[in-house]
Amino acid sequence: MTAADAGRVPVDARLRARTVGVLGGGQLGRMLVHAAQGMGFRAVVLDPDAQSPAGQAADQLLRGAYDDPAALAELARQCAAVTTEFENVPAASLQALAGSVRVSPGADAVRICQHRALEKAHFVASGVPCAPHARIESDADLAAVDDALLPGVLKTSQLGYDGKGQCRVSTRGELAAAWQTTLRRQPCVLEALVPIHRELSVVVARAADGAMVHLPVQQNLHRDGILAVTQVPAPDVDVATATRVADMAGRLAGSMAYVGVLCVEFFVLQDGRVLANEMAPRPHNSGHHSIDACDLSQFDLQLRTLLDLPLVAPRQHSPAVMLNLLGDLWFDPARPDAPPREPDWPAVLALPGVHLHLYGKAEPRRARKMGHLTVTAATAEGARATALQAAGVLGLPAF
Repeated sequence: MTAADAGRVPVDARLRARTVGVLGGGQLGRMLVHAAQGMGFRAVVLDPDAQSPAGQAADQLLRGAYDDPAALAELARQCAAVTTEFENVPAASLQALAGSVRVSPGADAVRICQHRALEKAHFVASGVPCAPHARIESDADLAAVDDALLPGVLKTSQLGYDGKGQCRVSTRGELAAAWQTTLRRQPCVLEALVPIHRELSVVVARAADGAMVHLPVQQNLHRDGILAVTQVPAPDVDVATATRVADMAGRLAGSMAYVGVLCVEFFVLQDGRVLANEMAPRPHNSGHHSIDACDLSQFDLQLRTLLDLPLVAPRQHSPAVMLNLLGDLWFDPARPDAPPREPDWPAVLALPGVHLHLYGKAEPRRARKMGHLTVTAATAEGARATALQAAGVLGLPAF
């Protein structure tokens, strides 16, 4: 249904009070829709794709662009509150919606999180350490780069994620070529390479009154810039480090007056120092385990902050390992030209404690997030052992 069609239908005030809106039709929106419906709420999704994962699950799909004034007005007309399921929604759209409906997270916080240079500046202003870096937006910025930042990673300031919009550079010549040719002189941030020992993330939820809770600290493994494995509890992290990253995530949320679910990713260096890497103003792939391993999922927390419901600290009842399922699994590596085929889900589901979540995407593509697998068990060792079995069945690398 288009916004114009929907606008002709009267909205019952009681129904509106039980309706949440979601900007974006991806898998995060789909899981939020499921959580909302489980609490008895309706969900309206705004997305241009008629077959989007969230749109398939929603009570109603409004087809339109994220910056379409008519579509935004219709979303506000139908909903008691609106959130976003991905960070690259135009911040101006959130600002426009906020004039007539409750919106979280707010436009100012999303604007910071979706721009690497603003994000780095916010880390510094909040007293949260991050990797040495420089902003590159002109030839003069390029010439002024300190040699100490090389080797490094050049990242576009906006629209880069899952390893996209990034180039590793070792010399000034490589840096100049990457900025001028590969990244086409887009505003960028150059980050010095740091000796990473492990990667962690914290999903924090902050209410409008400043109350905060967080999921257990998560340990992550990335492959080719895309999250591959999350283990919770983080197996190699001491209490002091876990407390430190949770405190830093909370400090960042508070300093933005953030309302909603925020994920902060961290690097733990070989010398034990902790650096903030990036923020996502939404639920996060590394928090998916919470659906099956905690008494409140990250999507439950998102709804509670959105609707100003009591914010209760989630409790993890089962150790868990989450495996990201990319479209590569649908292709036979021995027959690269063969059409995609379904992975052996029956063999995976025969393993104890396995929870399969597929996102309803009809077309598998390499590096496309098609679903995730969460393995729960009575012990962390048991969850890891079964997850390794599942990885073997699917042809995923061991971890």
